[in-house]
Amino acid sequence: TAVAYFNEAEVVQEVRDSGIPRDEIWVTSKLWLQDFGFEPAQRAIDVSLQKLGLDYLDLYLIHQPYGDVPGAWRAMETAQKAGKIRSIGVSNMTPKLWQQFVPEFTTIPAVNQVEFNPYFQQTELRQLLAPHDVKLEAWAPLGQGNQSLLNEPVIQQLAVKYGKDAGQVILRYENQLGIIVFPKSFQGARIKSNLDIFDFNLTPTEMAQLAALDQGHGQ
Repeated sequence: TAVAYFNEAEVVQEVRDSGIPRDEIWVTSKLWLQDFGFEPAQRAIDVSLQKLGLDYLDLYLIHQPYGDVPGAWRAMETAQKAGKIRSIGVSNMTPKLWQQFVPEFTTIPAVNQVEFNPYFQQTELRQLLAPHDVKLEAWAPLGQGNQSLLNEPVIQQLAVKYGKDAGQVILRYENQLGIIVFPKSFQGARIKSNLDIFDFNLTPTEMAQLAALDQGHGQ
């Protein structure tokens, strides 16, 4: 969820209706631009917790790294120490922005959520994050349904070989790279399909073939 998605009420209702214990549900939210700065961010965190009816968030991200990012980050660190947030991270932080802001942080972000798929493999960013064990979380891991990507010959060949669809091959590739994938779907069958990627392994040669699809830029 996120303030900018206008879906906090829907998320809290789903959590309540699910009957699943809170400690088995992972809730991520994001801080939007108008709340950057130390005090505005503190208020925004409390408002989100109140709207969600939760005692804590599992992960809280800076949505877009512009404005008073250091002030917002200090507020998130304070909230983490207070037990309101378990992990803190950033979103859409390019290598340039990472090098601009993160040296000012007391703690290193646990996660950087960015666009990632076989056409945009964030090579420079991954090299920057790896020494700090920062997890890369992919939005648009399937290229937002890009048919050119889904119909790439190597992906189609692997789908036939493993009895999977193109999306499952892509998600498996990203999973084997250690990327946290975040495919978006509202269809139950598609959600189940996206989870059905753990009964096969791509070979090193196949991983290299998929790595070669990188175009070095997003959509």
